[in-house]
Amino acid sequence: MIATFVREALAEDVGRGDLYALVEPAMPASAKIIAKSDGVVAGVKYIEVLAELEKLTITWLKSDSEHFVKGDVIATLKADSHTLLRCERTILDMLLHASSIATLTNKYVKLIEPFGVKLLDTRKTRPLLRVFEKYATRTGGAVNHRMGLDDSLMIKDTHLKTIENLKSYIVNARKKIPFTAKIEVEAETFEIAKMAFEAECDIVMCDNMTPSEIEEIVSFRDKNYPHILLEASGNISLDTIVSYAASGVDAISSGSLIHQANWIDLSMKMD
Repeated sequence: MIATFVREALAEDVGRGDLYALVEPAMPASAKIIAKSDGVVAGVKYIEVLAELEKLTITWLKSDSEHFVKGDVIATLKADSHTLLRCERTILDMLLHASSIATLTNKYVKLIEPFGVKLLDTRKTRPLLRVFEKYATRTGGAVNHRMGLDDSLMIKDTHLKTIENLKSYIVNARKKIPFTAKIEVEAETFEIAKMAFEAECDIVMCDNMTPSEIEEIVSFRDKNYPHILLEASGNISLDTIVSYAASGVDAISSGSLIHQANWIDLSMKMD
């Protein structure tokens, strides 16, 4: 899967061929990837595959999940000039995209670390980039939530509109879904959360609630259904995540790890 992704990413940029290579013969070349801002490295796993496919030698001075600061050399590269310059933009785009997500994710992780709460990503990913972007959040310290609809059964507010009796539905679902698959119910109110607890789901997601509203549900859970996990989600930002982590939930999910990640600054310089 990674090799296919890498080949397609490179082909998108190269098109019918790099015009630079038509002008002069190739010569031995080397380069460095240099950080022009601070961040967390992600993308090594993919760029290693590209290097192998294109016969490019790359030496990493920073590994996936490692922090870097402005001025650090992330990696050195060697190949003939045609190969190196043909691959430059694809290498940087993968490294920039993944590292930017990992950098933002790590900021969230550091904030909630003292509370022992897991940070989860979501399915709010760019089409056809889910595996890549979730790899980036994982590299930044998050735990992957569902990879797709086949991963676990999430009953959202839209699903609840089609279900007459939640408890009966969950009893029936456990007979049909894989034994290892969990069932999670999204709740926007205390009443829906209580219904989800009574239906014996595995996880209740408190969606778009305030920390104080979640604290009430945490208290109810702890007294009556301590085996059921609680997740907070919905419009959670760097400014608010600590208050959610302090509410007593087991996990916090946020799509902003991916869709709010601003690109950091990296560049490749020829020696």
